[in-house]
Amino acid sequence: MTRSRIRKYALTAVLSLGLTVGLMACANANEDDDVAPAPPSIGADVPLTYFGPAPSDVQKELIGPYQLLKSGKIDHDTSTLTLPLYKGTVKGRRVWFIVTDTTDKGNADQLGINFSPKLFFANVDGAVRKARITKGFEVEFENGKVDFSPNRSLTPGDAPHHFPPKAFQPGSVGSDGYTPLIEIVNAGGHVYNAPVVADGVDEATLNRFCDSPADHSIVHDKVVNICPEEGTVTVALTPGFSFSRPVLYISTEANHPLAATLEGATYTPAFEAIQVGGDDSLFSPVERIFVFANGPTGTGNPQRQGLNSAIGDHASPLNVLGGIPTIATDYSPLWDINLGVWTDEAISKGYRSRMTEEFAILGMVERGHVTGPGGADYGSIGMVVNCPIVFRFL
Repeated sequence: MTRSRIRKYALTAVLSLGLTVGLMACANANEDDDVAPAPPSIGADVPLTYFGPAPSDVQKELIGPYQLLKSGKIDHDTSTLTLPLYKGTVKGRRVWFIVTDTTDKGNADQLGINFSPKLFFANVDGAVRKARITKGFEVEFENGKVDFSPNRSLTPGDAPHHFPPKAFQPGSVGSDGYTPLIEIVNAGGHVYNAPVVADGVDEATLNRFCDSPADHSIVHDKVVNICPEEGTVTVALTPGFSFSRPVLYISTEANHPLAATLEGATYTPAFEAIQVGGDDSLFSPVERIFVFANGPTGTGNPQRQGLNSAIGDHASPLNVLGGIPTIATDYSPLWDINLGVWTDEAISKGYRSRMTEEFAILGMVERGHVTGPGGADYGSIGMVVNCPIVFRFL
């Protein structure tokens, strides 16, 4: 069966598991990083057409593919998502943005975006900026600017330890007043996740990229195509896992230049105000994402995972996300990076492998097989990335 047929079936009837734009962020149509499940007809005595719909078609919590961010259309052959493109202003300057999450459950259901009540707790010390709805259904942001002109670059460390890199530069940088999180002050006070994908660019300029590759000196590094005349923007997705289920997500902002560079995201200093280390505790705005520094490497290796591999082969590190909707109640698009390092003893004993589930990772930590960087205690390293969940394969 061809890859495209496997991906097509993953959307309709799968029952079992099975051009990189960025490093940590965008693995597009890469065979070695393909986490799409294999079809159930493999090893069976009947063809694929004999199988019925996935249980998730009947009840979203059951096994099978399920689109979480329903406001956009996914192309599984290219690992991209086409979303509505919204326009607004900041002190009269034109900005273009997407919307992925909200604290408003009713509006989340209505618009097909993710519901995340934990975003309320991000509204402290400047991590959320104020905005108003104006005539023409536009949004007027109080402040904030994004500079998309820097050229994203990364110099790997000496092999085989590509991570940490010797040098790095994120491809976009937000001003001190910029944050994708906005509070709509004249319409209920709810918080929305509204990452800016272009700033200070007119419609005519952006319309040149409706069908041709976007210019990343004026738009977000995740943008593949942008088309104001059609009101759409296509963005690259990242494969990963959540509780052993393959998933796809978008990476848009980070609070540290290194994380922003690795993710192909906008460096956002305002995210320094977001409290980390609390995970699912009272008033915590974050959920954990589990990243490995020195996971298995090798193109074609079914166990490959982690930053050494991602920097070396320019594919996804296959990070492990905590709770997402339909699996857990604690979802937040603000992911608190927990960076793990496999110990020399664990590697020598053959324990190092691809990890796909939070509690299996924590078990390895408990047994001393995984530590923080430099042998430090395992936990938050203080870096936050904004990664709205898009799709669950199983």
